[in-house]
Amino acid sequence: MKSKRLLILPRYTEKGPSSRVRMMQYLPYLKEAGFDITIHPFFDDGYIDSLYSHRPIKISSVLCSYWDRVWISLHKRKHDLIWLQQELLPWIPFDMEKVLYSKKIPLLVDYDDAVFHRYDLHKNSLIRLLLRKKIDHVMEIASGLTVGNAYLAERAEQTGARNIHILPSVVDTKKYHCKSKETQTDFIIGWLGTPKTIHFLETIKPALENVLKSNTRLIIVGADIPDSVKDLPIQSQTWNEDTEIDQILQFDVGIMPLIDAPFERGKCGYKLIQYMACGLPVVASPVGVNQNIVEQGINGFLASTTEEWIDAIIQLRDDLALRKKMGMAGRKKVELHFNLESTANQLVNLFDQTITENVLRSH
Repeated sequence: MKSKRLLILPRYTEKGPSSRVRMMQYLPYLKEAGFDITIHPFFDDGYIDSLYSHRPIKISSVLCSYWDRVWISLHKRKHDLIWLQQELLPWIPFDMEKVLYSKKIPLLVDYDDAVFHRYDLHKNSLIRLLLRKKIDHVMEIASGLTVGNAYLAERAEQTGARNIHILPSVVDTKKYHCKSKETQTDFIIGWLGTPKTIHFLETIKPALENVLKSNTRLIIVGADIPDSVKDLPIQSQTWNEDTEIDQILQFDVGIMPLIDAPFERGKCGYKLIQYMACGLPVVASPVGVNQNIVEQGINGFLASTTEEWIDAIIQLRDDLALRKKMGMAGRKKVELHFNLESTANQLVNLFDQTITENVLRSH
C-alpha cells in the first residue's frame, strides 16, 4: 500500500493543550492507518513555558517560528494532505498569508476555539480592520474543516466553507478510569486548566466563599491560586501529563465556570469530559457546548447564579449516592460520544476521502 504523506501543522508542541488534544493524540491511529507523518509546530516549548509562567517571550524565538513556518510552507510539495491548526501565520493578514497555500495539496483546518474573535473583537481598531475576516478566509479556502462544536461550525457555514465536520475534543477512555471507593474525609472540589483560564474561578468567588468550609476544599491543577481567593482553603498543584488522571481522581466533583461571552461560547468543554471520564459529577456554567455535555440532574448541574452554584455543590457534597450515580452517567456519556478511538476512525476516513477526491480531480 502506498504511503499517504501527511503534513501536520499544529500551533503548539505537545505542551500546548489544544494541539495535544486536537492533533497529537491521534498520531498512533494515523500511523496505523498508513500515514507517513511530518509535524511542524509553530511555537516551540519555550514559548509555552514563557506563556504560562508569565516570563517575557523571546522575540528572536518568535521570529524563528515565522521563518520556519514560511520555509515549510514553501517546501510542502511532497505531501498528499496538510492538516493545519487555526492558521498558517498568526497575526499576519490573509492577503499576505494566502501565497503560502497550495491549490494542489488539499488542506484541512482544525478549530477548537473561537479564534476568529481574537481578531474581529480585538480592542485595537487597526487589528480589527486588517484581521477581522482572516479566519473566515482560511475557512473558505480550506478543502475541509474539523471543528469542536456547533458554534464554530455555524461560523464556518457563514463563510461558505466546505466539508465541515464536527469532531469534539475527546479522551482515550482506555487510559481514564473511574474514582474508586471514598477514602478521604474532606469533600474536594476540583478545577483543571491553565494559567490562561484560571480567572474564570473568580466569577464564582461568592459561591466558593460560601461552600469552602466544613471539610470542603478546592484543588486547582495547572495554575496558581488567583490573588482574589487566596484567603480561601485552596490548594494549587502543578499539572503533569503523567499524573493528570490521578490528580483528577482526587476530586469529588469537577467544575467549569465560564462567562457567557463570544469567545467562551466557542470552547469545547474538554475539562468536563476529563472529569466525567473519571466518573465524577460536574458543575458548569451553561455556556456554549457545556449545555450539551452536561445533562441537568443526570451527570451534573448547570449553574448560572451564585445560589445555583452553592446549591449544586452542597447537594453533591451531602449525597454520596448522587455523586456516584451522576459519575456513572457521565462516564457512560464519554464512552458513547467523546471516545478517542471512534473519533480517530472518523478522522482517518476523512483524511482518506480528502486525498482520494484530490487524486480524482487531478486526473
